[in-house]
Amino acid sequence: MKKIITTTLLASLISLNIAPVFADSPQPKQFKSMVSKNKKAPDENYKFAYINMNWWDNFNDDILNSYIEKAVMNNYDLKMATLNVDEYYQNVRAQFASELPSMTAGLGPAFYKAPGMTKTTSSIGLPMIVQYEADIFLKNHDKTKSVKKLYEGSKTDERAAYIAIASAVGTAYFNIVKLDKMISLQENIVNARQDIYNLMLSRNKEGLTSTADTIKANKALVQGQTDLIELKKQKEQLLHQFCVLIGENPENANTITRNSLDSMNYQLAIPNEIPSEIITHRPDYLKAELMVEKAGIDVRVAKKEFLPSINILGGGLFSAGDFGSLFTTKNMLLGVAGGIMAPLFQGGSLKANLRLKKATYERVLQNYYKTNLTAIQEVNDALVASRLDKEKMTQTEKQYNLEKDDYKYNELKYNQGTISKLDLIQYQENLLTIEKLVAQQKVECMADAISLYKATGSKPYDYVN
Repeated sequence: MKKIITTTLLASLISLNIAPVFADSPQPKQFKSMVSKNKKAPDENYKFAYINMNWWDNFNDDILNSYIEKAVMNNYDLKMATLNVDEYYQNVRAQFASELPSMTAGLGPAFYKAPGMTKTTSSIGLPMIVQYEADIFLKNHDKTKSVKKLYEGSKTDERAAYIAIASAVGTAYFNIVKLDKMISLQENIVNARQDIYNLMLSRNKEGLTSTADTIKANKALVQGQTDLIELKKQKEQLLHQFCVLIGENPENANTITRNSLDSMNYQLAIPNEIPSEIITHRPDYLKAELMVEKAGIDVRVAKKEFLPSINILGGGLFSAGDFGSLFTTKNMLLGVAGGIMAPLFQGGSLKANLRLKKATYERVLQNYYKTNLTAIQEVNDALVASRLDKEKMTQTEKQYNLEKDDYKYNELKYNQGTISKLDLIQYQENLLTIEKLVAQQKVECMADAISLYKATGSKPYDYVN
């Protein structure tokens, strides 16, 4: 009778699934160093290695560097990217658990009354179950390797996010500086057009200028004022975006400090050519490569699903009327069993799964080829833009210097009384317009440098010829 009661108790405890699982399972050797790091204060240096802070020193702008560092520490997209890596790491740990034995245990009381007896008997039961799937074909190990590829891919995504945010901070910073300069120049243009309109209005009253010309001058003034408002709007919006990039409240946009465009000396060297091997530094290339490896592992796992599985089950039960005699040998019931289970008929699901994994592998492989071509295209595009925009800026600077010399010559003519003040102001407006173009193209060259930095995975000038 006692054996029947204890066996029933064991079965009921297992079926009710009330047994706790021991969570502290051994960790695989390849992850021990990672686990130990998690127990220490987080080291943020790898984040700065992602974005290659040494490259940003080429702009000689400590304010820009401080904003990039602030974005690395405070940007919320980057925080989410880092947490995403941790999620994938925990997935690897969870999958690795399938390679290890699992053990459950429980504790429960039992009360029973035998037929013909008036006294109720009580006992305490302690069941334990150990389960293990012998991974002789390494199917579960391959599944762990597959999940680990996703984890490694998440780290490349994290690096890509850091490079993208650093590039966005740099581009936004330079565009804000550009807008500072263009707003200043536009204000001078508006003042010049106001003077032109006032002069033409006076000349119109004296009959020296037609009403049509006066109206054109007024229209030019209004257009200049409209352009000034648009520039100010763009600047305010860009400041708000910049605050979000560095993890600041957009309400603090007015506290964003920066250098002037005139103080920036753009002297970055542009490579004549960059070897195609540079794309192997790009996060998207590295991830595409990892996904091909993962897809190959998944095909191998799908093939192993056709093989039998070997399961080992061990059970134990300690049952006694009191705790003192619970762990004695006479109150112990132990058992070990094993079995081989092979799939005989699955309705074609195993074949379909294998074909699915093979098709996925081919698709991922094609994506890898496409990523290679796209990466080379983006590097070449950024390199061409950097070189030709710099040439264009050089020509525009020549045009500006010629326009400045022309203005000085006309200023001398005005002082000699050979041209009117109206003519001189119009020459001044032309000079300001060309200066705006110079400012715009100077920042375009800086933005091109950042595009090349991003296209090469933050390593554009490791291959300067």
